[in-house]
Amino acid sequence: MSTKFLNRRDFMGQANCALISALPIMNTLLNLRLAGSAAAQNGPGDYKALVCLFLSGGNDSFNMLAPRGAAYQEYANIRQSIALPENQLLPINPTVDPGRPLGLHPALPGLQSLFESGKLAFVANVGTLVEHVTKNQYNAGQKLPLGLFSHSDQIEQWQTSIPDNRSGIGWGGRMADLLKSLNTENRFSMNISLDGSNVWQAGNTIAEYAIRETGADSMTGYNSAYIAGQSLTQIRSAALDSQMALEYQNIFQKSFAKSKKDATAAYDAFTAATTVTLPASVTWPSSRLADQLKMVAKTIAGRGNLGQRRNTFFINYGGFDHHSGLIANQAAMLPIVNDAVKAFYDTLVALGAENEVVLYSASDFGRTLTSNSQGSDHAWGGNQFVLGGQVKGKRIYGTYPDLYQDSLLDVGRGRLIPTTSVDEFFAEMALWLGVAKTDLPLVLPNISRFFNTTGSTPPVGFLL
Repeated sequence: MSTKFLNRRDFMGQANCALISALPIMNTLLNLRLAGSAAAQNGPGDYKALVCLFLSGGNDSFNMLAPRGAAYQEYANIRQSIALPENQLLPINPTVDPGRPLGLHPALPGLQSLFESGKLAFVANVGTLVEHVTKNQYNAGQKLPLGLFSHSDQIEQWQTSIPDNRSGIGWGGRMADLLKSLNTENRFSMNISLDGSNVWQAGNTIAEYAIRETGADSMTGYNSAYIAGQSLTQIRSAALDSQMALEYQNIFQKSFAKSKKDATAAYDAFTAATTVTLPASVTWPSSRLADQLKMVAKTIAGRGNLGQRRNTFFINYGGFDHHSGLIANQAAMLPIVNDAVKAFYDTLVALGAENEVVLYSASDFGRTLTSNSQGSDHAWGGNQFVLGGQVKGKRIYGTYPDLYQDSLLDVGRGRLIPTTSVDEFFAEMALWLGVAKTDLPLVLPNISRFFNTTGSTPPVGFLL
């Protein structure tokens, strides 16, 4: 496959159209080579997909992954009324000692089994960072992400990996700009969203292809092939075809008509490729999240007919802003995550695709370790999980922090300075998907502040 290069003028034009306004980032990108870097690293028939499960609202992840044993009292002392009873925590046995015994929220037995089988890992105390920062620098207002503790700002930064500038371009989109040439089918994007428009998948030259948990979006009742015996479908389809066939005088109308025809053609192709029967050996739970992950599984099952070697998928499961009712709300919501993720991975195994897919969790931010009496408030560093056949699981990556009040990382109320940056977290997955180390700054403009792209060590180490 040939490698495509964009010259400075082409890339400037694309970036202007995408409304990137951060000049330092623009200069960085313009001075780097934009290359289809995956072509040299992977064989012609390989397939890889990255799934982002965004738990919006700010999941309280220190109740998702909590201390046990000798470290439990430290956790209980600071969490008070929102601490889980130690005997309810599901024990895990990491192959590398994280410095204290840990357990999972009692609603996560599926994640526990995936962890123990070596297919799931946690990355501890990860968050948005401009640079590594000390408590004194925080108190002086130095090196801090824009809008720290703000939902909208931190969601944007988790999806752009640019905490020191505003951007509408996501790191998943920038990654797709590099890798999209690996896909032979261009009627729909490499980036597929189950939650409509999002920043993560917006690139300079690419946007997301939005689908629903029932399949691709299109005009209701349209089928370009006309199904025999379905007169209502035929009437609707004929009417739409007639409208699209008109000889419009206005150039915008002509363009719009062509776009509609292209959209319906893409719909037909996508629907045909993803109309598959998943293995009956896996029982899927009943939830919207499960339906979304089931649709992702169907898309992956149809990968051979889609003409794509790389995909990203975006799923959003919201409602984690638990300022009150934390214990009850997590007890209701985390089983939905647990059951859907477990069914998804089991389906990948049944399809023989578990080594081709990585799923990771993300959220706005961690939450305060201290309680406001009913829940927890906005904070900074938190814990995330990553799942896949090529994940070096049964380990806690990064540094699980001390949880006592006023520790070196506690900037107030148990708001913890992250010890692993989102850049490092994301770089691990970008490299796995096929981005070359030398091209990482195109995807993650701040990566050199945290990771030596010319070295031999991985950013975090959780992928084979």
